[in-house]
Amino acid sequence: MSKFDKDYLKLCEKILEEGVEVENRTGVNTIKIPGYFFEFDLEKEFPILTTKQLFFKNAITEMLWIYQAQSNDVRWLQKRGNHIWDEWEIDSEGLWKANQNVLEDGKLVKKEVVKKFPKKYAHTIGTAYGFIVKKYNLIDNLINTLKNNQTDRRMVMSLWQNKYLDTAVLPSCVWSSEWDVTDGKINMWVHQRSCDVPLGLPFNVTQYAVLLSLIAHVTNLKPGKIFWSIKDAHIYVNQIDGIKEQIRRGKELEDLEAPTLWINPEIKDFYKFDNSRALKDIKIVNYKHHGKIEFTITQ
Repeated sequence: MSKFDKDYLKLCEKILEEGVEVENRTGVNTIKIPGYFFEFDLEKEFPILTTKQLFFKNAITEMLWIYQAQSNDVRWLQKRGNHIWDEWEIDSEGLWKANQNVLEDGKLVKKEVVKKFPKKYAHTIGTAYGFIVKKYNLIDNLINTLKNNQTDRRMVMSLWQNKYLDTAVLPSCVWSSEWDVTDGKINMWVHQRSCDVPLGLPFNVTQYAVLLSLIAHVTNLKPGKIFWSIKDAHIYVNQIDGIKEQIRRGKELEDLEAPTLWINPEIKDFYKFDNSRALKDIKIVNYKHHGKIEFTITQ
């Protein structure tokens, strides 16, 4: 079993044993703890879960959608067989609808929520994620600084911009990353304001590990460590059975080694990595796992 599996399942057990059940905007209660922290050393292990199947092509194409294509258009993902943002897509009339809890007279009440957006945001998730990366030129600024001023302590990419929150369907959960170079290695500190542990966290960790590795590759540096800070780590109540199955696998099934990440050595430009479904320039090699676990997506 990979170190990531062990650390991840420790978090899951902590939430189930110590967490508090709370209401939230989705209408599906969560079991939550207020904070948690991980550390990953990419020199020692590429972090991807083996106790369940992680659909890593979806994770990587989503990351490239945000940071390489710098897009908020859900159709970009759909063309690549990735449908993880379908539930948040604004329709052709500029409307987004969901059944959620809303605050009325100090109480959460379940009802249909309809948000109206300018029609120019049809088929997007509004002013979030890739929109922010492009708006503030975040990747180009980061790469330029890593190449020319490696001791800079201001290498920060923030997807949380107050000006654009009202026109975002879902404000960024993983909302910022801070970067540094120490002893020829790139390190990154990630902040996550809200963490769906069964579904979101495994995706997020793997995709940011790929992002760091790609950025290191094009700046002639080595991948170092990722420090991962979580605020509100939670499991939805309709995910508990699946998490208990994953914990059981971790205790009873044979250990599987973590795979390795391969990056095409000929690609030296971040924007030239193949972002098709084939991901020709990015491979996760020797990925073995104990099979899929079904988890419900909660809006």
